[in-house]
Amino acid sequence: MTADFTAPDISSRQLADEFMRNLRTSRGVDLTRATKNDLYQALGLTVRGLLMQDWMDRLTDQFQQGPKVVAYLSAEYLLGPQLLNTLLAFDLEKQMREALSHLDLSLDELIAIEPEPGLGNGGLGRLAACYIDSLATLGIPAVGYGIRYEYGIFQQTFEDGRQVEKPDKWLSSGTPWEFPHTHMSQPIGFGGTTERHVDELGNLRTTWIPSSTINAVPYNYLVPGFRNGVVNTLRLWAAESPDEFNLEIFNRGDYVTAVAEQVHASNLSKVLYPEDSTPQGKELRLSQQYFFTAASLRDFLDQTIPPGFDLDRLPERVVFQLNDTHPVIGIPELMRILVDERGLLWDDAWDITTKTFAYTCHTLMPEALEVWSVELISRLLPRHMEIIYEINARFMAQVRAAFPGDGAIAGRMSIIQEEPWRGVRMAHLAVVGSSKVNGVAELHSQLLRDKVLHDFSQMWPDKFTNVTNGITPRRFLRVANPGLSALITDAIGPGWERDLDRLSELEPLADDAAFREKFAEIKRANKARFATLLADRDDLEVDPSTMFDVMVKRLHEYKRQVLKLLHIVTLYQRIKANPGVDVVPRTFVFGAKAAPGYVMAKQTIELILAVAKAIDEDPVVRGRLKVAFPANYNVVLNQVIVPAAELSEQISMAGKEASGTGNMKFALNGALTIGTLDGANVEIRELVGADNFFLFGLTEEEVSATQASGYRPRDFYERDPELRRAIDALAGGVLLGSAREAGLSVIYHLLDDDPFLVFADYRAYIDAQDRVSAAYLDTDDWNRRAILNVARCGFFSSDRSIQDYLDRIWHATAG
Repeated sequence: MTADFTAPDISSRQLADEFMRNLRTSRGVDLTRATKNDLYQALGLTVRGLLMQDWMDRLTDQFQQGPKVVAYLSAEYLLGPQLLNTLLAFDLEKQMREALSHLDLSLDELIAIEPEPGLGNGGLGRLAACYIDSLATLGIPAVGYGIRYEYGIFQQTFEDGRQVEKPDKWLSSGTPWEFPHTHMSQPIGFGGTTERHVDELGNLRTTWIPSSTINAVPYNYLVPGFRNGVVNTLRLWAAESPDEFNLEIFNRGDYVTAVAEQVHASNLSKVLYPEDSTPQGKELRLSQQYFFTAASLRDFLDQTIPPGFDLDRLPERVVFQLNDTHPVIGIPELMRILVDERGLLWDDAWDITTKTFAYTCHTLMPEALEVWSVELISRLLPRHMEIIYEINARFMAQVRAAFPGDGAIAGRMSIIQEEPWRGVRMAHLAVVGSSKVNGVAELHSQLLRDKVLHDFSQMWPDKFTNVTNGITPRRFLRVANPGLSALITDAIGPGWERDLDRLSELEPLADDAAFREKFAEIKRANKARFATLLADRDDLEVDPSTMFDVMVKRLHEYKRQVLKLLHIVTLYQRIKANPGVDVVPRTFVFGAKAAPGYVMAKQTIELILAVAKAIDEDPVVRGRLKVAFPANYNVVLNQVIVPAAELSEQISMAGKEASGTGNMKFALNGALTIGTLDGANVEIRELVGADNFFLFGLTEEEVSATQASGYRPRDFYERDPELRRAIDALAGGVLLGSAREAGLSVIYHLLDDDPFLVFADYRAYIDAQDRVSAAYLDTDDWNRRAILNVARCGFFSSDRSIQDYLDRIWHATAG
């Protein structure tokens, strides 16, 4: 707790009274008729009410005092449940438990029914949520901007051994954490034409005349800092038609057409990441991106800065941080506002724009660097396409001056690609239009400079920097792992949640036998808690006495879940060949969703589920190997899996993972890592020590060399008997069951292509796993190494990441 923070002055009896008032006035029921959802909603409103005055004071200060604000633009925020996190932030958990006990209610039961906000998918959204948490905790004036999706990415179920996607109806019962401000709605135009005229000073001006308009309605979420009294804002936009209902058409009996405009408009905020393999899907995605970005820019200009503000000073007042390429359309949008609506000259507007935006690149995968067709942007946003052309023309003149006579580099750097179809390279637009560009781990940032954006880094070396990702210790240690958190507080005292470097004070305790035993006891309890959850939630039985070997992350080929599966099959084959062989009993835990249109990823899930079923049905391996793949992996499940994990699988092909944050969560909670030198694994290994990290696999340089030399995966298959037996066991069909078609598709893809070098890294991975098994047998030493992981992970706090952004990019201060 900070010295100047005082928890709200309210007794448990007063909290109970406020809860009952909300139950009656907001839900219209008393305790005798209230459902669990009624109770949860009333409790959420009670907690939110305690934050409201601090939030309103914050908004007033930002308007009157004019501090520099960080406006974080992100297409997703994977927030996780809010109730317990908010109670901890304001030091109210104890009082609230007492308040509810006066009413014979359980806080834990109400926490358990809270739905998870369906506002994010994976690492990008989780990182954004961590960052707005840290911005508030550091006292930085900030607002997060995004979309209020009616449905989340999807609800994953497994039916007949396959992934099935169902709507994520997270808002179906309402949420107490949001409130709309309809009077602050922003009209967002699409389509139409542009007209030119000469203004009174003789300057050529352009007016965009949209053919349709959709209203962006803001819904505010409160973002409390940890025990500092600061409450920032997350503002999410919902799409509505200005003409919700045509009464004349309705009265003629055409009921569907009468509401068609509202249905069309609401599609923009209907679903997170709509499938975009069709032209309609692509148009919806781009429309979503422009919708929330345009609304956010105009909201800040209209609502945060005072009338008459000198726009030349806008970079002193705000930095718009682009979280990947999704909001990059904001660069031509701000130019349109400044030039077309506010009357600035192009050069002045461009100077303001480039000083106001900063861009975080989160990928090394070419397909993730968005390219939108010129035809689509011209049709959907005609004025923006004109502005992009002008930006590119001026930029190309700079390139030709910087690299005279080099026509090839101009083609590589152009914002407009010509082949295989004309498109707008959004990452290039982001680099050209931003003051700073950062990667998210040291290796990732180096590869951005050396490979992905090499030409740009040659032209503007000072524009590129690194900010290694981080995670909030409030949610991913204090909330997720209360036992370990209490042990840490007992050992080093309170306050480490806001100063995670203090975990280094635990390092001497790794050699304390009594502390190691307490640590081990907490890990055992966490494993038992996870086993109970799996039994209740998924009807999966796991043995807490086995090693918990965990791989939870988005399903993608480069993350190489199939390599993990080959290890499982290898162990299975060893036991089948020699039932008396000494194998450390393991429970392998997977958690992953595959994008609906990603066939290979969905086939990989089908293959894993088939192998899990075959292992379950084989008495020879029962009690020694178990594969658990709970459906619908999310933040709630993550907060139980991570504290229980003993081995963290971070096995992507080197040079493909930007950073990762799951690797940080596991290490912080005392799991040892097996991994490649990829993403933030590099920094984790450097910090926790090589002896406390199981390294394997090709380096990024070796990956490039292997691919350049003409990689032949079948050569590895032929040379390695264990790999051949594992692949043959799968291809033989005994392990595949009804997943034979999907399994063979994955297998032959590896044999014939293997784009992420699974076979090339197989032997090194299996050998590293054998070292893991040997190390695990020495329980006491394993716990010592696990404690050192915890003690040396203070660097990975998102508070440190935000401080790096402040020092290197944003230059904002607490206020």
